[in-house]
Amino acid sequence: MPKLSDAIKALINAGHAKPGHTRAAASVKPALERFVSDAQEKRVGIPAWVTISTAVSTTMNCPEAMTQIYHLANAQSPEERRTPARNAELIREVALKCISFNGIPRTINALGAFHASLPAEIVSALSTMRPSRELTPRNLEERQRTGRALWSSIYSNFDRKLLEKLAQSHPDLPVHIINGHYAILLSNPPDVPRPDYVGRVLTSVVAIACLRAQTGVGPQVLSHVFGLRKAYENEDAYGENEQFVEGGEWLARDDGNVWLLESVDKLVHAIGGGEGTTFAPGIRPNL
Repeated sequence: MPKLSDAIKALINAGHAKPGHTRAAASVKPALERFVSDAQEKRVGIPAWVTISTAVSTTMNCPEAMTQIYHLANAQSPEERRTPARNAELIREVALKCISFNGIPRTINALGAFHASLPAEIVSALSTMRPSRELTPRNLEERQRTGRALWSSIYSNFDRKLLEKLAQSHPDLPVHIINGHYAILLSNPPDVPRPDYVGRVLTSVVAIACLRAQTGVGPQVLSHVFGLRKAYENEDAYGENEQFVEGGEWLARDDGNVWLLESVDKLVHAIGGGEGTTFAPGIRPNL
């Protein structure tokens, strides 16, 4: 295999290109603690605030913040206490679904670093050790149906029109969005028992947190804010396989929408060191 020159390696890893993940500064943990305290005051439960903060941390390429979120979730009062393995599984599922909004690389980095930070006894206790989203001839049509159903739920009343508009941009764009994301990743495989999964409501929360943290995609943030509201307006949040999300109904109302967006902004500010998002800030080479 041909080798890269030292000059190319140095350029790839140059400081101005920011090749590594975002380190969690000392100010990140207090910011997360304030966020958790605020969420508790608003009666936003662990699954919702873990989802928000994990999605922001993944978007900001800061796996160290994810580990801090994990410990904060484990430190809740006894009546709210969930097992550490269950909290770890939720964080992993959220980071996985971030692929549909952030792309693959940041999730690879985040999940790899998060897994490495977990104690061996927690890793061995994870129930999601085997893949559950593989396509087979037997489940293909069903997965396509679940993906289309999720799309229709989020974009209710506009779902068909939006697919037609996307197809005008590129005929394969809606094909990939539905089959490559909504069917395989964003919707959940049926008949796969999970102690805590990212269902209809939390999937919208993932989308809002990721897209808001990115910046530059206001139309998509708007669409998914409406999608969160529609989860309750159309009662999809109460579907057969859906789990109750504490604080979800409030997050889907005006005050909750504002709190969610402002909370994302505050976390971005803390993780980004006051310099904004790290998603695509631009390269400033020393020319």
